[in-house]
Amino acid sequence: MRRHLLSVDDVDADEIAALLATATEMHDVQRRQVKKLPALRGRTVINLFFEDSTRTRSSFEIAGKWLSADTVNITGKGSSASKGESLRDTVRTIAAMGVDALVIRHGASGSAQQVAQWVDASVVNAGDGTHEHPSQALLDAYTLQQRMGPLEGRHVVLVGDLTHSRVFRSNVKCLTKLGAEVTAVAPPTLMPSGVEAWSREAGFATSYDLDEVLPKADAVMMLRVQRERMAGGYFPSAREYTVGYGLTRDRLDVLGPDVPICHPGPMNRGLEIAADAADAAQSLVLDQVSAGVAVRMAILYHLLAGEDS
Repeated sequence: MRRHLLSVDDVDADEIAALLATATEMHDVQRRQVKKLPALRGRTVINLFFEDSTRTRSSFEIAGKWLSADTVNITGKGSSASKGESLRDTVRTIAAMGVDALVIRHGASGSAQQVAQWVDASVVNAGDGTHEHPSQALLDAYTLQQRMGPLEGRHVVLVGDLTHSRVFRSNVKCLTKLGAEVTAVAPPTLMPSGVEAWSREAGFATSYDLDEVLPKADAVMMLRVQRERMAGGYFPSAREYTVGYGLTRDRLDVLGPDVPICHPGPMNRGLEIAADAADAAQSLVLDQVSAGVAVRMAILYHLLAGEDS
């Protein structure tokens, strides 16, 4: 594995398989009474988050601590960036303290790549604008594999606000590398620009009709409508979005009880996903949260522990 994890492009199919195999072992730690491994003792991991986060930040913190690393959380509002300090000066200041890894979330696409050029520490992209979120894609793949087995030939449907979703971009890359068939579904206003050329190159399908695609799905992932990134009217009303693209109670019946339902969170209940679907027996939403700690433990282990460990 390379020194950084900035994109799903940084790992090939074999490396993804190795990460997920390690995550399986790390997942066992969560079931222990004493949740601690010595693998990263003496290492320091900084979680630097310029955007709000519950799941990603907490799971990276827990992952580092369960591997015995010294973990420090810094938010954008709690850093000198709030006083006007540049991102470059902020990360170089942190790196000068001798840290081993920097987990960063930032609102600008490409920010993680830029940070990796400024510091000697390993950099993990925890979400950069609308670009990528590689650890989320890895934990989503892990969650689906735990439920469904190998993903090769499985049809995974991604539904929702694709234009603003970094989770969508990382998941398409990860799932196709693992051999899954992927269909991306969204209203025309939330389908990314240039997606037709990208879909041909990457090998996934697109559709504007959820009801046509849903009966053929082996798994479905609902993506959050990111209203905080929307400056204009991407759809007429919340009700019309739900009618056209929400996982409603009626669509839940179409899926059947054995088709897994995923959502990276946070969920807009009643908008992109009904409460019946979010809380259904086939829902893997909380499984994804649990998997997030194991997969992020695996990422930090592979980046920092080295092959000799």
